[in-house]
This record gives sequence, structure tokens and C-alpha cells, in this order.
Amino acid sequence: MEYQTTLLVDGLKFPESPRWHTNRLWFSDYATRQIKSTDLAGNVHVVWEAEDLPTALAWTPDGHMLFVAANQRRLLRLEANGPVTVADLSGMVAHACGEIVVDQQGRAYVGNLGFDFGSEPPDPAPGSILLITPDGNAQIVATGLAFPNGMAITPDGQTLLVAESYAARLSAFAIADDGSLGPRRTWAQFDDTLSFADGRFTPDGLCLDSTGAVWVAALQEVLRIQEGGTVTERITLATFALACMLGGPARCTLFVLTTSSLNPADPTANGCIEYTEVAHPGAGWP
Repeated sequence: MEYQTTLLVDGLKFPESPRWHTNRLWFSDYATRQIKSTDLAGNVHVVWEAEDLPTALAWTPDGHMLFVAANQRRLLRLEANGPVTVADLSGMVAHACGEIVVDQQGRAYVGNLGFDFGSEPPDPAPGSILLITPDGNAQIVATGLAFPNGMAITPDGQTLLVAESYAARLSAFAIADDGSLGPRRTWAQFDDTLSFADGRFTPDGLCLDSTGAVWVAALQEVLRIQEGGTVTERITLATFALACMLGGPARCTLFVLTTSSLNPADPTANGCIEYTEVAHPGAGWP
């Protein structure tokens, strides 16, 4: 099927981490340090202006917004009077934190890059995933990831999917009853012989649909991928896709967050939110 996207919002910078909540699409406009939301008519509201880069956001089961302060390496909860710290991760990891997903028990999984933004990643892959419980206890539950990026949890709460941007793969972890993770297994592997600059499969933000397939942003495409690596749908874009999210009234609207530049500091970058309708509704978390 050939998809055509429709523009919902433009004039952003580096929109990331889209989440469908209370009939609005919420997201981080990362380069401006703002958390924003929009309705389906494209009316944008600035929710919070953060001190640090808000790389990702999520909701707890009781309706509180959590977001990640990347360089401070903190998980924050946004209250009426401003953010409060849920967990300070700076003593556990030395580099910037990235994505987040929260499960049905309110446990947060936060990705840590293992290197600073704008620098080349060391070898072997130093990325990790941290588990933060609702009471703020934190532990590292996975290591050795090549730039852990977008994450999702299956509807049964049993599997965490992670995009490893610098390994050209989607990885999966079994989730134990206590929230800890089993060994990494490859969910979908693509050619890893090309460099990032050459345009290899570079998975970024992702979401799940009701069949268990993953929609994932990957440079100038958004792909629907089944476990094992079969690509069933492909949306080609004029700019770069950073993340995607299934939402809307039936959760069949695929929102795609794009930017004209992969450099968040590029003052000429134009970030947009585009959308199209798809056959299968969203599932799992986020």
C-alpha cells in the first residue's frame, strides 16, 4: 500500500518521543527544551519549558507525566508546580539518558547512550537500560547496547522491544515479574556493514500495533516490520523521521515526527508532525 502523509504541525525544531494521551499528541521539542502537545487540528500548547534537554516522556498508570532530563541524568515527574525528581541516575551512568517507556505497573525503563550527544560511540557498545520503580529505586537491567533508542512494551507486559540505532537491529528482552530483563535476543536484524552516513537501517522511535508488528522511524522512511525482519509497509518521506506513534480516536492514526536536519543544534531545522491512517490500531506501551 502506498501511504501519503498529511501535515499536522510545522515550525518545530527536533520533535521526539510522541505519546497519545487524553486525546492529544504529546511530545518533546527537544532542541527548544519544551514539552508540547497538540490536538488533531494542529493547535500546539507548550506544557513545560525544561532546564535540561527533555529527551523523552511517558505516563504512569495513575496519570502522572514522567520525563527524562538527558544531561542531568534524572527522571522527573511533572507536577502542578513544576517537576520533582523521581530518580537521580547520575551516580549510576556517566553519559546522557535517552528514551523512556513505562509499563502497566508504573515501572520506568530508561535508555542510557553510554556516550555524550555529538560524539562517536566507543566500541564495544556501552549503552544500557535502567529500571526505575515507582518509589524511585533504580538499577541497571541491561548492558552492551549500541545506542538504545525507541522502546515499547508488548500488551501482555512480557517483552521490552528496543531499537539499537548503531547496530541496525531491533532487540527484545523478556520482562521478569520483578521488572528485571532477561538476555537480549535479536527481534529483527538488518545489514550492519554500512555506516550511519551511508544511510543504513538506523531505527529510532517506534511503536507496536495490535498484530505485534513494529512501526519504526528510520531516517527518511517509516517501516512496519514483523518479528524476523520482514518489512510489510513502507512510508517514504522528504525529510528525516525521528519517531512515530499510533493514536487518534481508534488508535489507527500513525503520527510521524520529522525534521529537515539530523543536527538538533541546526538553527535552520524545521520540525513537523505528519500523519496517515493505517489498518491496525496501536497496542502495548507507550
